[in-house]
Amino acid sequence: NYAGDKVMLGKCEQFFLELMKVPRVESKLRVFAFRISFSMQVDDLRRNLNTINDATREVKESVKLRQIMQTILTLGNALNQGTARGSAVGFKLDSLLKLSDTRARNNKMTLMHYLCKLLAEKMPELLDFDKDLVHLEAASKIQLKALAEEMQAVSKGLEKVEQELTASENDGAISLGFQKALKNFLDTAEAEVRSLISLYSEVGRNADSLSQYFGEDPARCPFEQVTQILVVFVKLFKKSREENERQADAEKKKLEKEAMKERAAANSSVKIDIVKSQLNFQIQK
Repeated sequence: NYAGDKVMLGKCEQFFLELMKVPRVESKLRVFAFRISFSMQVDDLRRNLNTINDATREVKESVKLRQIMQTILTLGNALNQGTARGSAVGFKLDSLLKLSDTRARNNKMTLMHYLCKLLAEKMPELLDFDKDLVHLEAASKIQLKALAEEMQAVSKGLEKVEQELTASENDGAISLGFQKALKNFLDTAEAEVRSLISLYSEVGRNADSLSQYFGEDPARCPFEQVTQILVVFVKLFKKSREENERQADAEKKKLEKEAMKERAAANSSVKIDIVKSQLNFQIQK
């Protein structure tokens, strides 16, 4: 409602005075904010979706992981021999985490330690299986539900852009530049979102297939749970392997020390025998 001389106003006040002439200025500002953040949102979503796809593929294609799972099943059947569980054809995925809880009678070695020891002796090429699973840990930190919410937010944001573009067609000359910029943005953004929706659907199928790969129901043991179990298993495996190596080094050093003592004792005995022989020789003379 300002009716005075505009020159008398500060630059900030002049700017807001002009802004007030723009129809639905608040809606337009929200659209511009969405446009600015759109590329970053889409890039983040695409990166997370690709991480899930990569992790799923790596797990399912890892021959080393599959052989380790087979070895675990064989060990389990051997331990349960003579019982109803002694001829199992599979095991629940969360059983992997129990390997570190199952201990030998002397309470010094867990089943995980034994697994690592067995593999080190018989199949050492499997010990670095975690190198096959490059994207596993990153994927375990991603929630599919959160991605779905982000997808929905992007889609709704695009709808708001379309609504404002339609509304601005009645604004007259003042919104012509705005309309042109928005049309160019929509041409690119709509194609990006269609591609993203297709990728999201693919990821959903792959996430479910990972649960099914381990014989689990995706509804009861979803992708997030599968990856978290595998990440913990990898860490427990590496920890047990390192503990085995430290114990082996300690035993080796202990044996070397004992061998040195035995050699020193033997050398001392030889020296004593030599001295005795020399004394006997002197006495006989």
